[in-house]
Amino acid sequence: MKSHALLLLSIVVFGVIGTCQGGRLRKNYDKVSCPHAEEMIKKATEKYVAKNPNLPAKFLRMHFHDCFVRAIPNLTLSGFDVIDNIKPEVEKKCPGIVYCADVLALAARDSVSLKFQRPLWEVLTGRRDGRVSRISEALANIPSPFSNFTSLVRNFASKGLNVHDLLVLSGGHTIGRGHCNTFSNRLYNFTGRGDQDPSLNAANAAFLKTKCRSLRDNTTTVEMDPGNSLKFDNQYYVILQQKMGLFQSDAALLTNKGALKTVNELLNSLKFFKEFAQSMQKMGAIGVHVGTAGEIRKKCYVVN
Repeated sequence: MKSHALLLLSIVVFGVIGTCQGGRLRKNYDKVSCPHAEEMIKKATEKYVAKNPNLPAKFLRMHFHDCFVRAIPNLTLSGFDVIDNIKPEVEKKCPGIVYCADVLALAARDSVSLKFQRPLWEVLTGRRDGRVSRISEALANIPSPFSNFTSLVRNFASKGLNVHDLLVLSGGHTIGRGHCNTFSNRLYNFTGRGDQDPSLNAANAAFLKTKCRSLRDNTTTVEMDPGNSLKFDNQYYVILQQKMGLFQSDAALLTNKGALKTVNELLNSLKFFKEFAQSMQKMGAIGVHVGTAGEIRKKCYVVN
């Protein structure tokens, strides 16, 4: 439990704001009460991404975990400060209207889509911000980078997502970086005997050891998709087949014959982008909240 808690603080980013809900989500939820909200969020997001090209990966991971966990405010999270800067810009024009969780969902889509000059997936909005923030929920709900295939499937199934969604959404690992302590066991102590994970490409393992020099390193980060961590594409599935997936959970996707077939199919770029858009919309509808559940946070990092 202690090591898992440390992981939550050191992983690239994870969810911090609210609850994704499906029952009342719709396109441009605030078009009447704040008609320019989505355009304001888009412009603000693009402004920050222009200054920091690592933000798309951070926002994408934050949105993913925000849908899996009700809320975990943590001001130390890389990238969360930007979301908390975008929110006041919207509040100036439309006070008390736009949910923080929607700001994050839109920022994730708009930041990843920026280089394509078109939205890569549709974002349905109306996500109420969570009122509860418990580290115990994070431990129970966030997929671990140490997970095997069975655990990953179980975790996704508990959220209404299937194996196909797991494989497609894992493609998000084509952008971003991972902390050494989330995978260094594969380099130095895979089975507790000071050994290396045999499923990890040997040449890549040797390279990673030059970056992550001990199991105790929890500050150094490396690219999840070597040489390609700022470009959103389907290259993740190429490195996966080369046994260069960074996390144990990446390698786990190759341990199931059905999953391996899907990995091969996702080498087709057009298919990947189509499937990713569909799975992102499906993920965005996790955990239906109705009635008075949730709130509109004034400050994204804390409940009202």
